[in-house]
Amino acid sequence: MAKSRTQYVCQQCGKTTVKSMGRCPQCGAWNSMLPERVEKRGGARRQTARKGDQPLRLVDVEGHGDERLELPIGEFARVLGGGVVPGSVVLVGGDPGIGKSTLLLQAAMQMAGRGRTLYVSAEESPQQIKSRAARIGRGDEIPSDLYMLSETDLELILEHTQALDPRMVVIDSIQTVHLPQLDSGAGSIVQVRESAQRLQALAKQTGVAVFLVGHVTKEGAIAGPKVLEHIVDTVLYLEGDPFHVYRLLRSVKNRFGATSEVGVFEMRASGMCEVINPSEAFLAERVVHAPGSAIAVTMEGTRPLLVEVQGLTSSTSFGHPRRTANGVDSNRLLLTIAVLSRRVGMRLSDQDVFVNVVGGLRLSEPALDLAVATAIASSVRDLPLPADLALIGEVGLSGELRAVSQLPARLREAAKLGFRRVVIPQSVRLQDALPQGVEALPARSLQDALKIALGGS
Repeated sequence: MAKSRTQYVCQQCGKTTVKSMGRCPQCGAWNSMLPERVEKRGGARRQTARKGDQPLRLVDVEGHGDERLELPIGEFARVLGGGVVPGSVVLVGGDPGIGKSTLLLQAAMQMAGRGRTLYVSAEESPQQIKSRAARIGRGDEIPSDLYMLSETDLELILEHTQALDPRMVVIDSIQTVHLPQLDSGAGSIVQVRESAQRLQALAKQTGVAVFLVGHVTKEGAIAGPKVLEHIVDTVLYLEGDPFHVYRLLRSVKNRFGATSEVGVFEMRASGMCEVINPSEAFLAERVVHAPGSAIAVTMEGTRPLLVEVQGLTSSTSFGHPRRTANGVDSNRLLLTIAVLSRRVGMRLSDQDVFVNVVGGLRLSEPALDLAVATAIASSVRDLPLPADLALIGEVGLSGELRAVSQLPARLREAAKLGFRRVVIPQSVRLQDALPQGVEALPARSLQDALKIALGGS
């Protein structure tokens, strides 16, 4: 007969203990150890290996791993690695209201034109889903092969999925479905882990592509155990400033494609619209010849992006000057300010410094350093940069400019948008010819780059 016992599970990291603790000994979270009742069964008889469990030679395995289902949403397909892999499990996370459900409903409607698709909503009614689908469809008819299920019981969801045999299933969201045989409530670490494992088994056995919506905590991590991200094949984050229209779909894990790939969307009343040329969109409202404005050429995955970096300095009214970063890493900004003060001789100890990346983007690439430093220097000296000048380079602690990757792709993107001069690190060795109409201006140090950008002042 099965015996039950109680263990305490951390809702942040999944650590289990036999006694209650106020603070998790593994991740340090307070009041996260909640009781879970588990059943301890007697030792099961060892089963003999089935025929399908025998080791196989890799050359004898049938099928190819590059088979994908076509997804008409180009930016979504780009982040996934070229399309939807049958039998894959994809987790899409993001802040509330960022557009996760809208994006996946669009994908489900597109895939329904090529086969049966099931959209499971544990949070909204079928009437709400149909209203959103009619708005997204822009007057087109809703595909007849798109099925809707409003259910929270995962056992029933799995039964309906096996009976329907769709090509794609969307679970919105993984925190709201539950297995009735588990005592814990929906959203607990045990429910999220077990539900994800059941859905993973469904995907691998039947070949259906499963998309999971995951909520994000206030710390920015996907709610539930970290093991959830290890179970799935792909983890995508939908990012963006809620006060801006642009959204970035970023891949942080992908077993079938490159990580750090990015797709750009624009949130409209009709849904998530692809941004084919994001660099042009981010620079559309740029004010040329404005002090404190610099153009950086950054890489998001394999895609080069031109973004406007704005810097503003003003005399501080307090004893401790403010350092405010919007869209860039605050520690990286402090490093850049220290290099400007020590290596360039720019007095910033009595200046408040504000840095902003236009468009609500959040960038962390080191190649952004030179543009940030130049924008700050331009504001301090009240000198604008040339309108056709872009900047690429990582700034070291000694004030030197360090080489960056994929420079030819960056230069081609700059040339496409009409930039004729690009400041690059002198240590870069160009293997390919420069794009037509672009002049590379090499600089050994930050001070040399500022002389080029600000006219030798």
